[in-house]
Parts: sequence; structure tokens; C-alpha cells
Amino acid sequence: MNNIIDLRSDTVTKPSEAMRKAMYDAEVGDDVYKEDKTVFELEEYVAKLLHKEAALFVPSGVMGNQICLNIHTQPGDEVICEADAHIFQYESGSPAVLSGIQLNPVKAERGILKPEIIEPLIRPTSAYYMPRTKVIEAENTHNRAGGTIYKIDEIKALSTLAQKYSLMFHLDGARLWNAAIASGNKLSDFTNYFDSVSICLSKGLGAPIGSVIAGRKEFITEAFRVRKAWGGGMRQVGVIASAGLFAVKNNFERLAEDHQKAKQLAKHIEETEKFELVNKDVETNIIIFKPLEKTIEEALDLCKQEGLLLSVGQVGTLRAVTHLDVSHDEIVKACKIIDKIFN
Repeated sequence: MNNIIDLRSDTVTKPSEAMRKAMYDAEVGDDVYKEDKTVFELEEYVAKLLHKEAALFVPSGVMGNQICLNIHTQPGDEVICEADAHIFQYESGSPAVLSGIQLNPVKAERGILKPEIIEPLIRPTSAYYMPRTKVIEAENTHNRAGGTIYKIDEIKALSTLAQKYSLMFHLDGARLWNAAIASGNKLSDFTNYFDSVSICLSKGLGAPIGSVIAGRKEFITEAFRVRKAWGGGMRQVGVIASAGLFAVKNNFERLAEDHQKAKQLAKHIEETEKFELVNKDVETNIIIFKPLEKTIEEALDLCKQEGLLLSVGQVGTLRAVTHLDVSHDEIVKACKIIDKIFN
């Protein structure tokens, strides 16, 4: 029996028996020849959810984001993003390595970009000696800010700004599923404003592998080429796509349970008075908190010794992420472990 309560990330989930059966039963073909019917079904299903013309299954969220940025830009161009954005903090310098582009990160409260802080960063087209601003990138939910959600009006305002300067607008929607459930909006209510979207299957939805990118048909045609060039052309990949399809159809609505568990844990963490809760209003499934009497290393190690796994959030903080493989009873146990260590 596994007694470890793993709250490091929602990427640690394992396929359920039903998901494994779907993988076993999947109809497959050579996806490079566009003959895998399960992959096609997944791409079509997600494209409809996002109200996009077409979609493409990719091995990871990093590849999804980077393919989108690559197509939107030329070497020497610039992408404006939030300072704690995944594409800036956690994608191994890929924009520079893969596409020869640079990022212009700007700090924003709760990780939510606003036109008034972005507009001054847009390079004048007459300034030949500067990089060319080509893309505005938003992350929804925002990981390092604690799973924060963009309001539709905030996205609309950014879209209007992008159109004003003829910029492309990309969404890192790795956890957009969580944003939709928590806000009560449809996925398409968010994605309608973006030129491209990357959305993850292997976080809260519980699939073992994969993301989907979506946009106009001609955009996805080019994305198919770039995916192949970067080693992402997969063959009988329906066995993996079937897990993603199962996850979207069966694990989407249940994300509300993860949000409830996060709120329950955050409330207890705050009540101990041994931590500073960074995202005091927990919106989805991520909690960022700072121990007041122990170092991050001490906190991580002591929790691990008691069977509770946490991760590092922003610099100097801890992160806990709830997911489908951690029950309400285990959240109660996690609260007791925190009491034992910090009280």
C-alpha cells in the first residue's frame, strides 16, 4: 500500500483501470500518415471544445507552446509574457534555442497581464535596432501565481491590444480546464480571443502524456510540419491519445473536487499561523505558501519524512497541488502532518 501523499504536482497521477482499458482497446494507425483514427477523434473533439478550426496532438505542453511561438515569429522577434510564465521559467530556454526569439517578461499582480503594463513594452515598428514585438502570451490558470484565473474581460482587453498592434495572441492553457470549471465559463469563452492555444491532458485530467494545440487550419498544417521537424512525429500513438480522450470526457467536470480539496488544505495552512499564504484566495488546485519558522529545504525534508510530498513554488515558497489521486481523507491526513511538523 502506498502511504505517500503526493502534492508536488497534478502531473503525478497514474492512469485508472478504465483509462488503461481505453488505451488497450484503442484503434490505431500511423499518425504521421494521418491514419490514426483515435488521434483524429481527440483532435477533432478538443478543437470543437475550444471553437477552433483544427487541433494537433503533441507529446508535451512545452512542445505545444514552442511550436505555437515558432510559427508566430521569426528569429530576432520578441514575445511579451508575465515574469513567472511557464514559457519563461520552466521551458529550458526553448524560445531562444528552438526559434531564435527572446522573451520580454513583465511582473503582474496575480500573474494577470493588463494592457496598461504591456503597451509600453511593445516595440515601435520604426525602431529597426530593436527586436520586433510579435506575440503576447498569457497563461491561464497561472501556475506560479497559485492557479489564478483570467477574467474574460481581462482576456478581451489583451486581445484588443494585440489587434491594435497587429500582434499574435497565444494562450498557454495547460490548466485551462481548471479555469473553466472554477469560473463557470466554457473553454471557448476563453479561447475565442486567441490565435493559438496549448492545452494539457496530463495535469488535472489525469492522462499520462500529451497536450493539444489548436488554431486555424493553416496554422495547424504548419504546426504538423514543425512537430515533425522537432522529433514529435509519432506513429501508432492512438494508445496514448485514447488516454487523453478518456480524460477529457470523464475527468473534466470532476476538477471541482480538486478545487474543494485545495481550499480545505489552504484554510488549514492559514489557520496554523505558521505560514504566509501567498495566494490567499485559492481559485483552483494550487496553493503557494511560505513557512515562517523553517527554511524551504527543512520543510520539504520534514514533510517527506512524514509521507507528504510538496514542491517549490516561487522562490522561497512551497507549492501544494491537489489532483484526482489524492482523496479528501488524504487531505485531512496532510493537515495532520503539517500540524505535527510545524506546531
